[in-house]
Amino acid sequence: MKNNRILIAALVAASVGAGLGAAGYGLLGHEEHTAGTKGKAETGDAHREGEAHKEVEEAHGEEGGVTLNDARVKAAGITVERAGTALVANTMPLPGEIRFNQDSLAEITPRVTAVIIGIHKNVGDKVRKGDVLATLESQALAEWRSEYLANEKRLELARGNFEREKRLWRDKISAEQEYLNAKKELAEIEIAMQGSRDRLLSIGASLPKQNLGLARYELRAPFAGTIVEKHATTGEAVKEDVTLFQIADLNNVWAEIAVYPKNINQIQLDQSVTVRSKDQGMATTGKIAHIGALIGEKTRTATARITIDNARGLWRPGMFVNIDVADGSVKTPVAVKANAVQTLEGKTVVFIREGEKFEPREIEPGRQNAEWVEVIKGLKAGEAYASNNSYVVKAEMGKATASHAH
Repeated sequence: MKNNRILIAALVAASVGAGLGAAGYGLLGHEEHTAGTKGKAETGDAHREGEAHKEVEEAHGEEGGVTLNDARVKAAGITVERAGTALVANTMPLPGEIRFNQDSLAEITPRVTAVIIGIHKNVGDKVRKGDVLATLESQALAEWRSEYLANEKRLELARGNFEREKRLWRDKISAEQEYLNAKKELAEIEIAMQGSRDRLLSIGASLPKQNLGLARYELRAPFAGTIVEKHATTGEAVKEDVTLFQIADLNNVWAEIAVYPKNINQIQLDQSVTVRSKDQGMATTGKIAHIGALIGEKTRTATARITIDNARGLWRPGMFVNIDVADGSVKTPVAVKANAVQTLEGKTVVFIREGEKFEPREIEPGRQNAEWVEVIKGLKAGEAYASNNSYVVKAEMGKATASHAH
């Protein structure tokens, strides 16, 4: 009996152990299944991310280039040409600066002590001839206008007195001396009247028509242009010689060249030159209109000047430029159009096209003029490149770089 009880206990313990083992096995299997599912999900996310990155690369091209099909090239107005020989001027580069055309620059002063009571134009505003720039009040002007009105009345009386004395003298009613005195008085008042009138007109003030607003004075633009400086504040008292506004006609500007003594004999009036702004990537041509007769004491250079058409307002006074003075022409084995050359990350590049892909190629430029740039190193004859609107390719490169950064 005792042995039977021991056997039954052993069987129960074995059954419980088997159950716990099965339960433990079930928990372990669930964890492995969860981990496997999570791994598959992560793999799917990575796959989708890779596909998205691939789509970006297909749209923008691989690193270092950009892909543009023929339709996009045509829509952007990009012209593709091939590098080859060209007749490029042998130039002498000289430093220069864009300046105002001094013949089309005006400094506006009040020409009478006054107080500013209103400002109607500001820096950057375009004005037409006669536009009001500011309104002033001047006590001195009020006195001048009062004097003008007084002389006007005196002149009217003097003319009447002269005509009466003239008639009496002719009728032998009064002495000739009375007639001569009236004539002298009229002449003196006419002179005084003319002086009052000229003084008002010399400062641009209108002549008074009645005894009202004698102190009011308007500053007006002498010609059409752009306000480039303003030194005026409402309520400010100003002297007659202070510059309140500066107006410039920017439709044409000067490019001033610093000519070294060793080069002075290589330039002459009416000589064709190319004015180039490397920072802005633009160039224009012109002719030397003036050569200075003196060498600057500090700069040790002479000044030459070119007048540039600036109807589009691209050439801004203060801009540093390079002036290429032509000295014959040379046939170069490899050259590209000037508008193909761009600056990318501080390097001079041309965008080479292979298939539908444009890649930046660093070059070493040589001689250049407004149309052509000689390529000394970095490009072979026959290679296709973007010329007209090459800046569009540069912009697409920027977009591609931004996409890769994200």
